[in-house]
Amino acid sequence: VGDSSVLTCLHKGQVYILVWRITPKVGGPCSLVYRADTNMTERTNCSDNINWKFGEGPAPALEIQQVGIAQEGNYTCEVASTNGNFFKMYHLTVLAPPRLSLSCDEQGSPVCQAAAGKPPAQLSWVPESSSTAEEKCHEDGTVTVLSKFTACSTNETIVSTCMVSHPTGNWSQSIAC
Repeated sequence: VGDSSVLTCLHKGQVYILVWRITPKVGGPCSLVYRADTNMTERTNCSDNINWKFGEGPAPALEIQQVGIAQEGNYTCEVASTNGNFFKMYHLTVLAPPRLSLSCDEQGSPVCQAAAGKPPAQLSWVPESSSTAEEKCHEDGTVTVLSKFTACSTNETIVSTCMVSHPTGNWSQSIAC
């Protein structure tokens, strides 16, 4: 989420026409067409952050600026060239890093939350705890994971560390309740 992504369409020979067909998981399809002989471009139903990227190559690439979860889906490129027709398909999966928070509940137990991550974050505790994580799914495909530290009853204050593991990174935070 938030990064830019550039997709290229591999082909041989001189390009006549290049078409990107985009089928997002959410929302309607979009397409971009490039015709080389007239240097014409056309776009249909594409959001403003999806556009052509003209560079050093003989044909433009597709650039998605500020990638969001709404851009997740299938991206298909079709090229007609002097050496034939070429086809390339990408499946774009968007990862969203969770927002980590750690607090103490009314009973004085540490509660760790990894909010709005995609895919869901994995939570664990140091020292080890017999806690179980609860997941809440959101409409945008992200998931909030909540875990409460549970320990045998003791009168001493324990410093607990919540460890968060996610494909976008790993984090930890400590608290004494």
